[in-house]
Parts: sequence; structure tokens; C-alpha cells
Amino acid sequence: MTYETLLVTVADKVATVTLNRPDLRNAFNEGAIAELARVFDELGRNDAVRAIVLAANGPSFCAGADLNWMKKMAGYSHDENEADAMRLAEMLRTIYLCPKPTVARVQGDCYAGGMGLVAACDIVVASDTAGFCLSEVKLGLIPATISPYVIKAMGEQAARRYFLTAERFDAAEAQRIGVAHDVVAPEALDATVAGIVKALVNNSPHAVQQAKTLVREIVGQPVDDALLLDTAGRIAAIRASTEGREGVASFLEKRKPTWIN
Repeated sequence: MTYETLLVTVADKVATVTLNRPDLRNAFNEGAIAELARVFDELGRNDAVRAIVLAANGPSFCAGADLNWMKKMAGYSHDENEADAMRLAEMLRTIYLCPKPTVARVQGDCYAGGMGLVAACDIVVASDTAGFCLSEVKLGLIPATISPYVIKAMGEQAARRYFLTAERFDAAEAQRIGVAHDVVAPEALDATVAGIVKALVNNSPHAVQQAKTLVREIVGQPVDDALLLDTAGRIAAIRASTEGREGVASFLEKRKPTWIN
């Protein structure tokens, strides 16, 4: 597939989706939103892909919404605005629910909707020179469609501050509040991402997918009998699965499992 706003490569079981509008700070419009939704849906169903890296070309990771797109939205009716916002919301959900593990490689500034892209990913590695900002209220807007993912990442208390102040914060603060897992020097960014991706592709593909689902579905649940039965059922099912049996057998036999080749 060819894309107008993205570069997509697949090598050694890893897909890299690169935002490729550097002259526009990788801001997205309706075309970029549609392409991101499509590529994450396709890669999520591709058995040759074990992990997906979301990266960007140029000095900025993503500046949020494209100005020309925002100008068009200014003339939309309520229904048109709602439909437009739903396309963005559905794209973010596609990334969040992607069955493959996703790693955001944040090499530069990440603003507004760009923070939604990052927060929808499973693992975030940022350059220590990157900056972050939820800038919507400066424009009389709110970060509504990205809020489910950003609040999950930074927590309610941090969201109370940064949603309301629109302050820019650095990568160290992003790590402190939970937006970024790792913060490294720019020259260490690729090696750090590669190390994480190697760990992902060396693990059981089925178990990684189920572990991702586990986190999403268990968080916030009360520890009651229903939850105990649910988790017991999950481990029983995966123990009996092909990869579960192979993983235990390979460990006991001191050999590599079949998914590592």
C-alpha cells in the first residue's frame, strides 16, 4: 500500500509507521487520520508483524491538528464537527485496540492530538529534547477525543493541571507523570526502541496479545469472585494453547521456543 502522509516499512517482524509531513510538523488532517486508522488496522491483522513502531520524520513528532484542516472545521455545522471528531476518535481507538504491541518513538515536540497518538500506544520512548503540551484551551477548545488515552497515561491529577493550563512540559516531566516510559538522549533513541522491540518479538505472539488485552480489561475491576474466576479462566486457556504448551516445553527442554527463529 502507498500512503500520502505516512511511510510504512516491515522488516524482521517489525512494522514502522512514520508520520511524514515534516514541513507541517506532522500535523494531521482528515487524510492522515484515515491513513493511520487503515494502516494500524491492516498491521494488526498481519501475521508477519509482531510489533509496530510509530515514529515521525523531521524535528517535530506531531503538532496536533493541521491549520488548514482547522480552518475547514471552523465552517462546519455541529453534525459535521461531530462526524469529523468521530473519525479522529475511531483512529485513536484503532491504535489503542491494535492486537500488536505498539511503541511510540518520540523524537521531537508532541502537542495536542499528537499526545493522543502517543498515549494510545503501549510503550513510549522519548528524546530528552522533546516537549509536550495539551494546548487546546489556548484556542478555546478542549482535548476531548484524546482524553480517554491521555488521562489513562498521566492520571487524573496531572490531567487537571495540564488540560487547564496548556503549559509546555519537558520529557522528564512526561516520564514522571507516566506519559513516557523511557527518556534518553537523541543519539540513544533508536537503540532503546530497538531493544524494546527485540524483547517484544522474542515473546510468544499469542501471549503478548493476550497480556495486552489483560491489562486493558482488568484495570479498575474490583477484586471479587467474578474477577478471580475471569483471571483463572484466562490462565487455564493459555496454558492449554499451542504456544502455551510450546513455551513451557521449550523452557523445560532448555531450547528456544518455535516462535523465535
